Amino acid sequence: MSRTATPRRRGSGAQPDGPRATFRQLLPFLFEHKRTLVVVAVLSVVGAATSLAQPLLVGQVIEAVQSQRGLGILVWVLVGLVVVSSVISGYQHYLLQRTGTAVVLSSRRKLIARILHLPISEFDARRTGDLVSRVGTDTTLLYAVLTQGLADAVGSAILFLGALIAMLIIDPILLLLIVVVIGVSVVVVTVLSGRIRTASTAQQEKVGELASGVERAVGSIRTIRASGATERETTAVSHLATDAYGLGVKIAKISSLVVPIAGIALQLSLLVVLGVGGFRVAAGTITIASLITFIMFLFMLVMPLASTFGAITSVNQALGALGRIQEVLDLPTEEQDDALAAAPISRSGSDVDAPAVEFRDVRFQYPENVVAARQAAALAAHTLLADAHLERADDASAPAPAREVLRGVSFAVPRGARVALVGPSGAGKSTILSLLERFYDPTGGSIRLHGHDARTYPRDELRAHFGYVEQDAPTLAGTLADNLRLAAPAASDADCERVLHAVNLGDVLERSPLGLEAPVGEDGVMLSGGERQRLAIARALLTEAPILLLDESTSSLDGVNERRMREAIDAVASDRTLIVIAHRLSTVVDSDLIIVLQDGAVVGQGTHTELVESTPLYRDLARHQLLA
Repeated sequence: MSRTATPRRRGSGAQPDGPRATFRQLLPFLFEHKRTLVVVAVLSVVGAATSLAQPLLVGQVIEAVQSQRGLGILVWVLVGLVVVSSVISGYQHYLLQRTGTAVVLSSRRKLIARILHLPISEFDARRTGDLVSRVGTDTTLLYAVLTQGLADAVGSAILFLGALIAMLIIDPILLLLIVVVIGVSVVVVTVLSGRIRTASTAQQEKVGELASGVERAVGSIRTIRASGATERETTAVSHLATDAYGLGVKIAKISSLVVPIAGIALQLSLLVVLGVGGFRVAAGTITIASLITFIMFLFMLVMPLASTFGAITSVNQALGALGRIQEVLDLPTEEQDDALAAAPISRSGSDVDAPAVEFRDVRFQYPENVVAARQAAALAAHTLLADAHLERADDASAPAPAREVLRGVSFAVPRGARVALVGPSGAGKSTILSLLERFYDPTGGSIRLHGHDARTYPRDELRAHFGYVEQDAPTLAGTLADNLRLAAPAASDADCERVLHAVNLGDVLERSPLGLEAPVGEDGVMLSGGERQRLAIARALLTEAPILLLDESTSSLDGVNERRMREAIDAVASDRTLIVIAHRLSTVVDSDLIIVLQDGAVVGQGTHTELVESTPLYRDLARHQLLA
């Protein structure tokens, strides 16, 4: 089962089994900047060549001094090589910094585009903070691949190979001894690098959990403060931060073993060269100039190991983050889901007499990963707030299998009719609206729009038929105009003001001289609950969609505003089809058709008068003013 289907529980101590990327999966991000990388590669070759030429010139200078010959142009060539090498290094550094930033930008754009096109089921199965963490924190680690990893690895590889060849020419025996020392260090680093990648993946997972925890606490801060739970939430989120810190320390410990290995290799190699090399000079096998040149090449051979080993650490951390990025990029979008589905049903002609909406024996159950995620989220919330009993999360039983939310639901909504869905909580009312919007597709039966199967419509075209006000509809951070024009970007100021007055929000316009440009605050904090709900309804009315879907849209309104809202809706819905979910008798009593649901099934259909006579559940709900 996927990771999202079985979220890990805090306190289990298990290593994460999240996705792990390979270097091959990183290549597409790099190939987008292949021209720059080619320039960098050329500069690396030229820079390495200038560096490798320096020991050879130093050897010639020493021989010239020993033989009391004039140095001539040798010194100036040596100085020139040093200057050229420094300039190349600086420009290469700039190109890699710029390209690294571009790689981060590219990965963020891809992630944002993929996330915002994912099926709704993925959002129901994942935590918002974790997705945000992937866009922010995980993508940042890709920067290190170029700025700390790839550049060092390429340049170091060229220097390593060049120095190796030069040392082989100067003294093969000394080189053989050096290779033994370096070979041991390379084996140790290879073993440690795997542990770094595993720990890095675990750390990024924990950072995602931390972001989710912070998002949850900040989003519910008023409830938390009012409940006196501030300290408990602080402790719970701090535990997540501590877990991430612990994994960071683990990575630091492993990395601290990697980097000194290069220093140890250098010291041992230098001791070997000085001891054995000094003996060979004394024996006349090599000259002092050759030994000094060999030692300089030794530094070029061993010192890059430190940067290469550091690059291995950076790349492994980046690959751990890339695995989480790639996991989201590999998820199919809504459009891809449609393309992978069965052959599309043809849609031809138009049936003017067909109902606006029709459900035919519709069955639906949420995917197992969504059910499991919701249960795990509820368990996590309970566990975090009961910090003294964290171990209970490990003993929790497996999630119960998904059950059918809708069981053979059938009804028809005539065009231009006002239809109400009523029933106890959990009866499936909101699910019906979600299916109409194709946030999910039925697991059985069919839904028809204007006589055609809903699946024959592209999702954007289908959703354009609906003005949807969801339960607890969010108010977006920004201005009144930003919220209103979300679904109708071309709407004029006059249109926006008209719908605001229609839902009795004219006074909100008058509060600020900014009018439509007045800010509403994060999550609409500058508006009351009823005003936020009316703003959501105004947004739906502005779209002029032929079908309005209102999910408990008047639940936060007082009697006066509810009456005004009903009048506004009646006025704008005179030529539209209206499907309303409501818990107040006053909202549904005048409906052309009332559909009564219980446990996912239709138990009654008709007008208010008919249902009072025929359906005991409706009669009981009506007796209690439908406050279920």
